[in-house]
Amino acid sequence: MLEFIFNIGVVTSLLPASNYSIEERVPVEFETVIGLEVHAQLLTKTKMFCGCTTPFGDAANTHGCPVCLGLPGSLPVLNREAVGMAVRMGLAVGCSISPKSIFARKNYFYPDNPKGYQISQYDMPVCARGFLPVVVDGEEKRIGITRVHLEEDAGKLVHDQDADSLFDVNRCGTPLMEIVSEPDLRSPAEAYAYLTALKHLLEYLGICDCNMEEGSLRCDANISLKPVGATKLGTKVELKNMNSFRSLEKALNYEALRQADVLRSGGSIRQETYQWDPSTNTSVAMRSKEDAHDYRYFPDPDLVPLIVEESTVEKLRAELPELPAARRNRFQAQYGLNAYAAEVLTAAQATAGYFENTCKHYPDAATAANWIMGEILRMVNDKKVAITGLRVTPERLATVLKKVDSDEISAQSGKKILDMIEAEDKEPEAIIAERGLAQVSDVSLLETAVQQAIEANPKEAERFRAGEKKLMGFFVGQAIKLTGGKGNPKEISAIVGKMLGG
Repeated sequence: MLEFIFNIGVVTSLLPASNYSIEERVPVEFETVIGLEVHAQLLTKTKMFCGCTTPFGDAANTHGCPVCLGLPGSLPVLNREAVGMAVRMGLAVGCSISPKSIFARKNYFYPDNPKGYQISQYDMPVCARGFLPVVVDGEEKRIGITRVHLEEDAGKLVHDQDADSLFDVNRCGTPLMEIVSEPDLRSPAEAYAYLTALKHLLEYLGICDCNMEEGSLRCDANISLKPVGATKLGTKVELKNMNSFRSLEKALNYEALRQADVLRSGGSIRQETYQWDPSTNTSVAMRSKEDAHDYRYFPDPDLVPLIVEESTVEKLRAELPELPAARRNRFQAQYGLNAYAAEVLTAAQATAGYFENTCKHYPDAATAANWIMGEILRMVNDKKVAITGLRVTPERLATVLKKVDSDEISAQSGKKILDMIEAEDKEPEAIIAERGLAQVSDVSLLETAVQQAIEANPKEAERFRAGEKKLMGFFVGQAIKLTGGKGNPKEISAIVGKMLGG
């Protein structure tokens, strides 16, 4: 009987753990070079090469078949829907769509890979040579896309339920799309912006839910340093196990600083794979990095070449939605929004739709944007629901904003009314009437309140008359309290100024 010993977590040479901070920067004599490899799990109903379904969280080994396990005699059949999703992604990032592409076997022996190989695309991917626009520090930059290709996922090892590691076949064969960037990223912040833009694009296209906690969006990074001005790239290190956007930024920053320390001390960087440890905020060396020849790629003999006809490409191109970058630019041109507001409001397709629906009922786009970015997104975060699931619909928000503009209610009351709408599912008019929230603008009533505020605070009144105009807010606040919070602040300010000579 053969006994296989796996050495999958060996720590090789590693500098002592340093307290590198994400605020620290790489020394000025070095330039950071980063490329990302992103795996997106596609929202297909079945796996890449068989009819097994792909739900997350089901009991172990309930979604498997001879094809998943690579049993003798089983034959894979390509998922047409996955191909369409890959082509849509390629078109969205300006890639050339290959009329003919090949699936290959990537051979490696690992416990979660029962076939002993992974079906992927190697030298002939379905999409190649595109770019993704990202916004960093208010400026747009194009990041090159080397390739977009299809492959199947491996299975899952479970390490905490038994003395031995257990194998779950459910994930075997799950459709993955790998998006490989050019080494165009020059800082962890740019990498964060790129991954964020890619997430938004995948969600707009409806081809991945981008849930990093469930593993439907995974990212590996290649990072190296080179002297500023040098044309030759440095030796790259691969980083794995970054399970959040912030982890990606932290890991890249740490690894760049680690490499800078090695180079400054006269050492050299080895081509290795490092694993990010979020519990210690350090990167740990796992193994030397394999080259392509180590996987012994060859065309899969069970799969014919993938032919994508031009008519199919044009049909999919016509079905593309307005993409995030185009929508962001349109929001700035059409609605006069600043770059930040346009970025926030187009981050999710549903948020952009909510904003545009609000503007159909309320003409001041800048005000609508501010309220959505403030109050509406606060509700989404507090309730942990989709913006489309809020009881505060675009129409109801527009009604509240109109009443604030007409001084029927104050802005502060407007915010409270939105919370009441969400809690009670009532129309704004009904809540205003029931709670008596209509703003008081009767001049005689407001003059009485201001007079009472002045008489109750004679020292402050003298200071105001002496030129301490910042006390205006104090008197407005006192008068509003005397009206039960219903006094019109604009009218009250004018009355304070008239009575105190300001």
